[in-house]
Amino acid sequence: MARLNIRRLILASTSPRRRQLMPLLGIPFLIKSDHVVEQRWPEEPPTEYVLRISQAKALAIPQVRPDELVVAADTTVLLDGDILEKPRDREEAIHMLRRLRGRSHIVYSGVAVWHPASQHLVCELSESQVWMRNYSEAEMLQYVATDDPLDKAGAYAIQHPIFDPVDKVNGCWLTVMGFPLCHLSRALAQFGVVVPANVPAACQAFTQRSCHVFPAILSQRG
Repeated sequence: MARLNIRRLILASTSPRRRQLMPLLGIPFLIKSDHVVEQRWPEEPPTEYVLRISQAKALAIPQVRPDELVVAADTTVLLDGDILEKPRDREEAIHMLRRLRGRSHIVYSGVAVWHPASQHLVCELSESQVWMRNYSEAEMLQYVATDDPLDKAGAYAIQHPIFDPVDKVNGCWLTVMGFPLCHLSRALAQFGVVVPANVPAACQAFTQRSCHVFPAILSQRG
């Protein structure tokens, strides 16, 4: 498509994590959100589910200027063929965390970038394998008591400084946080948007962890 003169981005999200990560791109943005029903269809694969919901979030934002792009994302956790979404209550969070403890699972994050004026939509899918540490029952219960798990797929935050549930990640760390910025950068490039920040460096400074997957991600065409 022709290069667009994009002035700023619109982050279609109520997620504090995504609002925290968005400035790492170095692009002006504002936040808008609309209600989207996040319900999986029967037999819908997790990859299609996160892409569909991220698209729905982007498409739901009204009154977007021609010089704006809408950015949205969605994340889910897959364990033993089961999708672990946001827990409904503390009891369900405990059940999820017991299942995850000491095991590996897959996290999928879908990213959608939408330009209403041209009706152009670009989607990206990121996948990471995550190994949870063998946290104690007391650690888990103390974490659940904070209610932090209740707005997170799989009932955990990888970045939580006290619970610190994850042992290692094979893939993108920010995928597990729900906002893979290298994949987003790749999507933005298809609209002619040049990201001014060094995203891999900014990401590693933010997470305080080295990343070995960004060269492969950024070298691929979306």
